[in-house]
Amino acid sequence: MTNLFYDLHIHSCLSPCGDNDMTPANIAGMAALKGLDIVALTDHNTCRNCGPFMRAAQEYGLLAIPGMELTTMEEIHEVFLFPDLEKAMAFDEYVYGRLQKIPNRTDIFGDQLIYGYDDEIIGTEPYFLTNATDISFDETWELAERFGGATFPAHLDKSTTSLLSSFGYIPEDSSFVTAEVKDLSKLHALRREHPYLEKCRIISDSDAHYLQDIHEAELTIQLPERTPQAVIDYILGY
Repeated sequence: MTNLFYDLHIHSCLSPCGDNDMTPANIAGMAALKGLDIVALTDHNTCRNCGPFMRAAQEYGLLAIPGMELTTMEEIHEVFLFPDLEKAMAFDEYVYGRLQKIPNRTDIFGDQLIYGYDDEIIGTEPYFLTNATDISFDETWELAERFGGATFPAHLDKSTTSLLSSFGYIPEDSSFVTAEVKDLSKLHALRREHPYLEKCRIISDSDAHYLQDIHEAELTIQLPERTPQAVIDYILGY
């Protein structure tokens, strides 16, 4: 088993709230500079910058995981991770078909920049990507399984767009076995109020929208091997 420094929730400039300096190559470079081993790109409702990100990360010797931060119909943010780009892009196509198509207001929400493999802008996404999909929270576990990935509720301690801020509780029939807490100092209170979390693996990610916010090499996960599938298995509780 190996302890590896991680950050599994990072946004690129394709997310409307992501800074334009958050290009796939810049994210990989900053993650390497900070000493991370595993990084995941998880833009809002899209995986389209994951390919260039994975190539850039490989050049730095990083283990890169393609992912997405999905917005459910209840405005809950769920992070999805996949073992390879093919599965991620299949999920991307599925989610895009279930996204509410509201034009993006770049003057309010910012650009949504799509990058190519030469670290150059090749397009923009016209629809606002942080919008809700018509996918319910109850569907997320089955969807992750169908597309060969894993999912966990994002930033449970956040006052908006989290499972707890939307529902106020964790449904007893939930299937997730890993959960994300932004501020680990709140974990004890969260577990006391929501006993479901006692059986969960807890991770903490940056949810970075700016390069400087990507995590330092401080938190680790323990894996039997340094592969994307090992990360997926960890999230699944194996």
